Amino acid sequence: MRVIEPHIHMIARTTQDYQRMALMHTVACVEPAFWAGYDRAGAQAFYDYFKHLTEFEPTRAAQYNIRHFCHICMNPKEAENVGLAREVISFIPEFLEKPTALGIGEIGLNKNTKNEMTVFTEQVELAVKLDKIMWLHTPHLADKLKGTRMMLDYLKGHGGVKPSMVCFDHAEEHTIGMIIEAGFWASMTIYPVTKNSPPRVVDAIERFGLEQIMVDASGDWGPSDPATLHEAIFEMRKRGHKEDDIERAFYDNPAKFLSQSPKFPFKPTHR
Repeated sequence: MRVIEPHIHMIARTTQDYQRMALMHTVACVEPAFWAGYDRAGAQAFYDYFKHLTEFEPTRAAQYNIRHFCHICMNPKEAENVGLAREVISFIPEFLEKPTALGIGEIGLNKNTKNEMTVFTEQVELAVKLDKIMWLHTPHLADKLKGTRMMLDYLKGHGGVKPSMVCFDHAEEHTIGMIIEAGFWASMTIYPVTKNSPPRVVDAIERFGLEQIMVDASGDWGPSDPATLHEAIFEMRKRGHKEDDIERAFYDNPAKFLSQSPKFPFKPTHR
């Protein structure tokens, strides 16, 4: 089966990780713009980062026959400085014109502050104006439920947001239901410390089903591994899930969501 990785920060990974992903049948990956592990000093640093995402990473992935795509945004961890955020937002449309830039993300909330919410809503407006898919970052741990509700309430009351074009990432058992019931997509991140394990992800799939559900490995600067996505595939097989359902979770659903951007060429196998 083919695999699509809908959220992974390859800037933090070695080239060998691309090779490992290819050997595990990954045909495409998507890298949302996010924090660099430190707060950037100015807008130019973001500009250079966006160039890296749209110009260098696709060539590195192509060595292993993996198609690399990205989302562009001002991330929530650096959104407290609204002036800087607005300077960065001003040149996001330039990068959204790039052939591998699919949408705006990962936008959202980190500590659920007023400034973060301001920057989030301004980027939602940009996504609606440009008709782009959105990839949302939900806060970690204790802040997750409140932040998810804040964003859900705003998006549901917006009037111009298409729920099918929005994915809430880092979803967990206490947030998945409210997300998919409102018509949005939910993605679960496999991350050994602050998020899900492969068995926990499969538990959630068995509880909530496969409609509007995705799984990703994130794979950034903390303890993480692109192979955890494939560990979840193996977990589903161990539990006796049908191959069609496994393919739906790890290929069809990402393809269905991401192909709402005309730049994404992979289409679901099962409709």
